[in-house]
Amino acid sequence: MKIAVNTRFLLSQKMEGFGWYTYETISRIVKNHPEHEFVFFFDRPFDKKFVFAENVTPVVLNPPARHPILFKIWFDHAVTRALKKYKCDAFISPDGYLSLKTNVPQLAVIHDLNFEHHPEDIPKGALKYLKKYFPKFAQKAKRICTVSEYSKQDIVKTYGVDSNKIDVTYNGVSSIFQPINGEEGGAIQKKLTNGSPYILFVGAIHKRKNLQRLIVAFERLKKETNLTHQLLIVGEPMWESQQIEIGDSIKKHVSFTGHLPLEELAKIMAAADVFAFVSYFEGFGIPLVEAMQSGTPVLAGNLTALPEVGGDAVLFCDPMNVDDIYKQLHLLITDKNLREELKSKGLERAKEFSWDKTAKDLWSSFERMMEAE
Repeated sequence: MKIAVNTRFLLSQKMEGFGWYTYETISRIVKNHPEHEFVFFFDRPFDKKFVFAENVTPVVLNPPARHPILFKIWFDHAVTRALKKYKCDAFISPDGYLSLKTNVPQLAVIHDLNFEHHPEDIPKGALKYLKKYFPKFAQKAKRICTVSEYSKQDIVKTYGVDSNKIDVTYNGVSSIFQPINGEEGGAIQKKLTNGSPYILFVGAIHKRKNLQRLIVAFERLKKETNLTHQLLIVGEPMWESQQIEIGDSIKKHVSFTGHLPLEELAKIMAAADVFAFVSYFEGFGIPLVEAMQSGTPVLAGNLTALPEVGGDAVLFCDPMNVDDIYKQLHLLITDKNLREELKSKGLERAKEFSWDKTAKDLWSSFERMMEAE
């Protein structure tokens, strides 16, 4: 069988959510199934490290698809022609975007529908495209994978898709995230925050990540307590409109690192005193599992998929309520017994999530799609 894959988010210098999902799942599928040929569709020159095995043919399709107008051209024209040219039997799209102009069976991985519930968080151009085309992708897909039971039910309810067409394939976590000893953690804190313990946030700076409310709660923490913690923010704005405001009184206590290599991120995660992930919308929330596997206590929002993923290994708060974020953050920092309990439970719960299992489940979904042909 010849299987095409949308690999446009495999970017050597800037791997983020869709890119890591593609990398972790497709690399395993390709290596585990040498009996099949895979055609990777890139939208720009690619790094050879993403050609995972001899059964992969890399193809660059123009134009680079990073704008709503170019999305349509790339998927409906470039991808459609390439599927025909390379005589592909199926198409896997790890970011959920599909060609509406082909009859080749397509598997879409739709991670979440955040834009349907919080349209105010998305720039108008991107929002118009997403709201117009994702309902069409959901109907066009021969089969859909998503990353949580919450997202599955959301797709069923929002788009009227038959639940039997959707498979839940939980995200995994890289084995590079591991606990570190106190001495190494102290050295990292000294390097990053002059030896102060820090609260860590990791993720794209996007409104739904709720970073602005976290910052307000942190500002109150600095004003009302004698805690010496700093706030460390790892990530970059997803769009220019996603900027945040920081009060003058805490600017010296807040640091931005921008995007970091995975190896460096893993060390910073393990050395954090607390991981704060108070998003008000997540289809899964990979950083939450990375923190649990690192032995770092987690404070998370209690909405959408986060309770499903974190279970009883995470302390939850109302992400829309700054007072509750502050209250639970203060509790997590100051209650040593709670921290130890969550650390232990988190390490255990993180074992339930692995990229090996995600790749296996994604392939099983693909096989179900092809068996139905």
